[in-house]
Amino acid sequence: MIKSFSSPYIRRIQHHMNELYGSRTQDCMERLSMLVGRYALGYDLPELEPRWDQRSSVLITYGDMIQARGEKPLVTLKRFLDGRLKGAIDAVHILPFSPYSSDDGFSVIDYKAVNPELGDWDNISALAENFRLMFDLVLNHCSSKSAWYRDFLNGIAPARHYFIECDPEANLEAVVRPRTSPLLTRVVTPAGESYVWTTFSDDQVDLNFANPDVLFAFLDILMFYISQGAQIIRLDAIAYLWKEIGSSCIHLSQTHTVVRLFRDFLEMIAPNTLILTETNVPHEENISYFGSGDEAHIVYQFSLPPLLLHTLISGSARYLTDWAMNLPDAPEGCTFLNFTASHDGIGVRPLEGLLPEEDIAQLVAKVQQCGGFVSSKRNEDGSDSPYELNITYFAALAEPGQPDCEFHAPRFLCSQTIPMGLKGIPALYFHSLVATPNDFVNVDRTGQARSINRKKWRESELLALLSDEDTVNAKVFNELVRLLKIRIEHEAFHPDGGQKVYDLGDQLFAFSRTSVDKLETIVCISNVTSEEISAPIGGQIPSLEGESEYINLINQDILHPENGCITLSPYQTVWLTIADMF
Repeated sequence: MIKSFSSPYIRRIQHHMNELYGSRTQDCMERLSMLVGRYALGYDLPELEPRWDQRSSVLITYGDMIQARGEKPLVTLKRFLDGRLKGAIDAVHILPFSPYSSDDGFSVIDYKAVNPELGDWDNISALAENFRLMFDLVLNHCSSKSAWYRDFLNGIAPARHYFIECDPEANLEAVVRPRTSPLLTRVVTPAGESYVWTTFSDDQVDLNFANPDVLFAFLDILMFYISQGAQIIRLDAIAYLWKEIGSSCIHLSQTHTVVRLFRDFLEMIAPNTLILTETNVPHEENISYFGSGDEAHIVYQFSLPPLLLHTLISGSARYLTDWAMNLPDAPEGCTFLNFTASHDGIGVRPLEGLLPEEDIAQLVAKVQQCGGFVSSKRNEDGSDSPYELNITYFAALAEPGQPDCEFHAPRFLCSQTIPMGLKGIPALYFHSLVATPNDFVNVDRTGQARSINRKKWRESELLALLSDEDTVNAKVFNELVRLLKIRIEHEAFHPDGGQKVYDLGDQLFAFSRTSVDKLETIVCISNVTSEEISAPIGGQIPSLEGESEYINLINQDILHPENGCITLSPYQTVWLTIADMF
């Protein structure tokens, strides 16, 4: 059966299998041959579609972020999405929706089931009527309540070899991980006392990808997800996948090989399906998951959220501009996911090498003043340091002690507008879209700092807020949806279009975007301060030089520069193009 598929992919997959499993490669290839037809994928392949364009965008949401009495949350979510975001958002990332035991879904009990409290597979399929879907493949670990782990504890094959057992006396000092809890968890199996690897918590037991049975279990799950409508697969916590005693156990070469194997497997059976890697680490480590254009199609722009937050809190774009000016293009056929917030906190590690330590400390302190929390990680030397900031992005841009500050909403809108223009695909977290405040009640209920940014809205409460144009929630939501729709109309915002960053001084962040066919250029300028700023354009930005009239696409204003400058209100963003070209 496998011979019917394109031989270049088979050769590459065989090479990856050999790197991972050596003498077992032939057996693995025979298993692959039996696997590929299981879900009727790979036959009558559709014509390749463009991977993305200026219409591409992502909404990040839990399946139960909106709830209505007597109704499955996935039904409620569909009604909200269809009624308010159709034509503005292209794809929806439904955060883990399987039965789980902890970590709000990221401790999966059954990968092929939908949590009945949310709905069922028909409800998931219904969402795909108007939106592309992104699913999480939570592959570093599974729940300690899963059937796999239960079989491991009882010594039942094949799962008795699915997990990583380790001598507690082994040298694990070099291991890098985003938690301060014990790395190993004591268990009792038929063979006696043992210790299993638990990178994230004792309920999230790491899986052993050195065992090909585990790889094939996830290839099967991957195919099942695609058969259920997934068009983007997010590889959760992929950086920690492979373990070698004595190493850092992060970004190991075998981990990259697994990503390449997944990529080639998808190119063979479902070439319109995209891979997104989740690696909340410093920038150079993060973009290593592009490989040579042969690993992830999409990589999160993890340095953007904390850098942008620092920029708007400090009123200086100096570090953001320096970073953006030196940001290399993604490899051909790859792009970035530009976001400011997600279900997790705002990563601090992606600031390493980009911000001075004193600026990072000030950022951490400001988040705490705004009601946020700081989570820590364990370093190689045994010390702890800030790992992520737990706060809603909307709350992080408040002015401490001034709940009604006139600049709060404009500053927040500036933070969401900048990523919409940057090269790549914009992604908005649901709570950013509706300007959700910190949820301290949820934190008290769960005891988890991340719960501050995971509020569950009652549909009636949210719709009432969004229907009242005087609420900040309605103002933010309506403006962000409007901007997304404007973006769709302009090919200069195509993720593959050109980008040029300009240094217009610390108070401004400026860049231009040019369409792939070079027929449209848009200049994006943001005032990152609470003061009215005069922005020099003219000779500073070649595409605008010599013109006497521009149009701001955001509000359709016609602008006439005075002495080569235009004036921007506090936290205003303009998307400029030459008026006679519009």
